[in-house]
Amino acid sequence: MPRLQLDGSSLHFEESGAGAPVLLLHGLGSSGQDWELVAPRLAAHRRVIVPDIRGHGRSDKPAGPYGVPLFARDIAAFCDRLGLARVDVVGLSMGGMIGFQLAVDRPELVRSLVVINSGPDMVARTLRLKLSFALRMAILKLLGPRTLARVIAPKLFPKPEQAELRRRVVESLGANEPDAYRRATRGLAGWTVLERLKDITCPVLVLASDRDYTPLSVKKAYVDLLGNARLQELKDSGHAAPLDQPEQIVEAVKGFYRELEGTAHDTRGLGGR
Repeated sequence: MPRLQLDGSSLHFEESGAGAPVLLLHGLGSSGQDWELVAPRLAAHRRVIVPDIRGHGRSDKPAGPYGVPLFARDIAAFCDRLGLARVDVVGLSMGGMIGFQLAVDRPELVRSLVVINSGPDMVARTLRLKLSFALRMAILKLLGPRTLARVIAPKLFPKPEQAELRRRVVESLGANEPDAYRRATRGLAGWTVLERLKDITCPVLVLASDRDYTPLSVKKAYVDLLGNARLQELKDSGHAAPLDQPEQIVEAVKGFYRELEGTAHDTRGLGGR
């Protein structure tokens, strides 16, 4: 079982393929299994590295408060230990937040960033968002991860033919260690790097599902604040896009990388947005 020891924690990870490194970062309450339909396709041409974030999956779940800056420091140290000087980061949901944090804290490490159904800000600015977060925390505290998973699963995968995906969500989210899951959830609240987006210079591709929790307009608003970014919609997809539309993600990411290689010596960057 591949593990890497960091200060105060060790991270489980999977690795496959060869070539330029791609780091796949999973969502809250999940694990590297988020990427099981995506990683093999990317590994045909790239070195694909898939860690479980602190408190998740088969990684350690040490005591203390969790949060995006801590997760990003872990991942930066993880990359340093593996000798990764420049890496293409792909993050889903919480993984996208970690990607943003890495891009502002360790810009020399992040060659490019793909953000899937995520954003640079988790500040609840409306009563609706505050109540939604409070409800989630109450369910976790009183009823546990499995009950929350049963609430979330139909929202992620509403179609009749997605029964197996719903079952999978209940099993995977329900298996979380309750205290670590609560601390990870609490650690997202109030996080933001919105004011630092202007400092991100690496190319950014934002992938937004048409049935995500937040509308396309929310993603467009922050894409417009980035200097070298564009937005692409994923069709017929919910929040957990790597599971319901892996082919679209693979094609988008591969196209993005081809574009980066084609413009490696072009100071215009992505352009066209």
